[in-house]
Amino acid sequence: MPLLDFTAIAAHLPQSWQSTSLGQVGPARIKVLRMDGRAYEEETHDYNEGLLVVSGLLRLSIDDKEICVNAGQMYLVEAGTAHAVLPGSKGALVIIDV
Repeated sequence: MPLLDFTAIAAHLPQSWQSTSLGQVGPARIKVLRMDGRAYEEETHDYNEGLLVVSGLLRLSIDDKEICVNAGQMYLVEAGTAHAVLPGSKGALVIIDV
C-alpha cells in the first residue's frame, strides 16, 4: 500500500460525509471522509467500526451520552450500537471496519 496522507485525501474529497475506500488490510476496510460541522444521522451496523480522528474533532452521541474524540484518538463502536454524529464535528476521519 502506498503512503497515505489522510488529511490531504479528506481535504480533496468532493463531498463531506461520503467516505472513499482507500484499501484493505486483512479483512478490515480502510476509508476516509471529511467532516464539515454538520450532524450525521444515527446508524447501527452489524460489525465493529473504528473511528480514528486524524484532524479536528468528532462529537458522537451514543446511549444519550456525548463522546468527544480528538485528533489522534479512536473510538471503537461495537456491532449493534446505535451512534450519531453531533453538530460541530470537523476534520478528517478514518473509518476501519470489517
